[in-house]
Amino acid sequence: MHQPIQVANHLISPAHRPFVIAEMSGNHNQSLDRALEIVDAVADAGAHALKLQTYTPDTITFNGQSEEFYIRDAKSLWADKNLYKLYAEAYTPWEWHKPIFEHAKKRGMIAFSSPFDTTAVDFLESLDVPLYKIASFENTDHILLKKVARTGKPVIMSTGVASVADLDESVKVLRQHGCKDLVLLKCTSTYPATPESTNLLTIPHMRQLFDVPVGLSDHTMGIGAAVAAVALGAVVLEKHVTLRRADGGVDSAFSLEPDELKNLVIETERAHLAMGQVNYTLTPKECNSLQFKRSLYVVQDVKAGQPFTSENVRSIRPANGLHTRYYDDILGQTALADITAGTPLQWNLIK
Repeated sequence: MHQPIQVANHLISPAHRPFVIAEMSGNHNQSLDRALEIVDAVADAGAHALKLQTYTPDTITFNGQSEEFYIRDAKSLWADKNLYKLYAEAYTPWEWHKPIFEHAKKRGMIAFSSPFDTTAVDFLESLDVPLYKIASFENTDHILLKKVARTGKPVIMSTGVASVADLDESVKVLRQHGCKDLVLLKCTSTYPATPESTNLLTIPHMRQLFDVPVGLSDHTMGIGAAVAAVALGAVVLEKHVTLRRADGGVDSAFSLEPDELKNLVIETERAHLAMGQVNYTLTPKECNSLQFKRSLYVVQDVKAGQPFTSENVRSIRPANGLHTRYYDDILGQTALADITAGTPLQWNLIK
């Protein structure tokens, strides 16, 4: 088992309940008041961390008007959007980070962000974030990886849109430049993702392959994938959140509402507790229930010398009579004395 990763007052490890990250993304809809309302809602829901994304349109793309700067996938939530305009709509103003982080900390959550370039790392360092998240589309940006690794802080990296070779190279870059504590998140970078495309069985394989704790960055609807991920060893769960999907917003369609997030926190913790260990011994409460198992009872009055039959001997609860393994041996044998119906059958009653 990996050593626990310490992040502020939380420990990330298989021995601890899943670390649940609420990703605000652009669901503040360009309102700081709404952003702070989201902080309160996810804190009330029990999330352990709140995450932002730190970029501007100019730090993430170029204000180009050629085809390559447009999303032309008809199935995309952002079909026909210009990248620069999309990010202008979605980004979180940098001057909002401090009040959002401070409010999250006041509500007992860890507050951090995904930087999308080196200037964002410098900015987040000025706010003394306790860890960093690398987004899937940035997980092969070695310039960013080196900058983040050199902070020496824990790194959580999503693995979407990357081959095994890509991930191997990126993990090595992080390690070589100072990253000691690393968590990888299984991620399918489609929005929303389907359960069929999520491939959660990759989680234990990835953990073994890279020798790091693994979690899930989940873009599916609902909480089923997250619960299943915990059963496969996920230690971190990341979900996009919003106040109400009906309010709209760049990521609202695949985001959880507060009540759903609360259920995710509860049910994934239950899944974690339920995993336990390999065990075939009875619990103390089960031992108390042994008396309610089945055994052989006389269920009709039987006279001395009368044979035992399937009519007058049955397997019933409780377990005070002979074990049912003796049923075939007893049939046809005779009673040593008169036996009243309702008597547990014992050897001293058999001739």
